Amino acid sequence: MDAILDRALQGCSLSKAEALVLLQQKNPDARSQIQATADLLRSRQAGDTVTYVINRNINFTNICEQHCSFCAFRRDAGDDGAFWLATAQILEKATDAVQRGATEICIQGGLNLEAKLNGASLPYYLELVTAIKDKFPQLHLHAFSPQEIQFIAREDGLSFSYIIAALRDAGVGSMPGTAAEVLDDSVRRVICPEKIDSATWLEIVGTAHRLGLPTTSTMLCGHIETAEQQVLHLEKVRSLQQTAIDKNYPARITEFILLPFVGQQAPAPLRSRVGRDQPILADTLLLTAVSRIFLGNWIVNHQPSWVKLGLDGATEALKWGCNDIGGTLMEEHITTMAGAVGGSCQSVADLQNAIRSLGRNYRQRDTIYQLLGVDNLAAIV
Repeated sequence: MDAILDRALQGCSLSKAEALVLLQQKNPDARSQIQATADLLRSRQAGDTVTYVINRNINFTNICEQHCSFCAFRRDAGDDGAFWLATAQILEKATDAVQRGATEICIQGGLNLEAKLNGASLPYYLELVTAIKDKFPQLHLHAFSPQEIQFIAREDGLSFSYIIAALRDAGVGSMPGTAAEVLDDSVRRVICPEKIDSATWLEIVGTAHRLGLPTTSTMLCGHIETAEQQVLHLEKVRSLQQTAIDKNYPARITEFILLPFVGQQAPAPLRSRVGRDQPILADTLLLTAVSRIFLGNWIVNHQPSWVKLGLDGATEALKWGCNDIGGTLMEEHITTMAGAVGGSCQSVADLQNAIRSLGRNYRQRDTIYQLLGVDNLAAIV
């Protein structure tokens, strides 16, 4: 393990086998060494100022044709709790976000077969985008996952590149790298059998990069996947970023986010198989550190999920390789409906105080990590 960590500190990209060795460490002293290495690499690669973004989530519908085994968010049309926001409601939420200082709106929703205009899906999604951008041209729209792109393509018989280009031209500024779950199809066949396969996710995200649309990247961790499958996921994400760099694509992956499984309200079969309701913080922190060590030369920004870990857990992750604490969100439904304890909103002051508790400086950023304003000193009063 010492030799592996030394190689990482020398700037080498680790192999999958080396990353697996790190993930298999159980000894507290060994984990402390991994933490220290990840934290030092974070400082070298991303600096010591912790960033955050003022943003709002808008989940425009939870009506969904799919039945992922981890999802407590989806509903069928007509079910109790089913919703589908009208454009006026979405604009009301966007207006509130702007009044609260948001620079970003994140838009994602269920795969609603009725979400069409004149019998086609793409015009509906374009209308959502243009309605917001017409009123608030300054907002960055971080919108529509690879799964949603595939859904539109299937419904309308269009290519991924056509849809991504149309959304980009309408005003979408970047794509959430969600729906990745674990990029191993043996896992996907259990937890999300109706979703796109790993190759399709990678194809859509790669196409977005080629067409100039930045993306994030995520991993749903801590359920049935093995350490080997976690490393395979990291390797596929790293390779995707390397391709974007090697081919000089105009856009790339901006950040990596671990999304630990929350099972409290998840469908019973997977919840029973996993055997717990909330993430195991120690396991998430180790994977956070290994992710920084494995990906950091290629993906500089790493973010925890305060929704899933709670703000205290996310603050701890800033010691394990993360350099960004995420966004205010203002409202979050998908994980909250699964039973997460982190809440659905953080104020700017909440995020700043969490960062300040570590004695670190903080600074606001935009969606693609351009810094706003100036560093704020983290003097503890």
